[in-house]
Amino acid sequence: MNRRERGAALVEFAFALPLLLVVLAGIVDFGFAFQRYEVITNAAREGARLATLPGYDSTSVESRVRSYVQQGLSLSPAGLTATMGASGSGSVTTTYPTVSVPVTGLPNVTVNTALVTVTYRHTFLLLGPMLGLINHSWSNNITLRATSQMRIES
Repeated sequence: MNRRERGAALVEFAFALPLLLVVLAGIVDFGFAFQRYEVITNAAREGARLATLPGYDSTSVESRVRSYVQQGLSLSPAGLTATMGASGSGSVTTTYPTVSVPVTGLPNVTVNTALVTVTYRHTFLLLGPMLGLINHSWSNNITLRATSQMRIES
């Protein structure tokens, strides 16, 4: 090996390491965001299923969705209040719209449905603060929203 090239590998590694760490942090962030998206999607589905059953009102549906999110994200009740509370970082909305279903050869059928929307603000752990240093318009959090609608059986 030539004496002038002795430290070249170390310098190349020093240039490549930050890029590799950013890619790794992005993979981890995406994994956390996708896991939280799956939890709120399942929470919305669970809430819609509960809203279709007789005897459950919007308050009990919201309570069940919040409980599901708390268990799915392993949050303490205080952490759940911080992420799903009245601060605007998370919300649960239950509505009961009537949907008209077209049927070929017959008059349209109206179906009562339960629509549950869950909104949750996910804060990035690793990559978000680094991107904020580069460009302040890139936010450190994203809003994950899941909606589920099911037919009310009567």
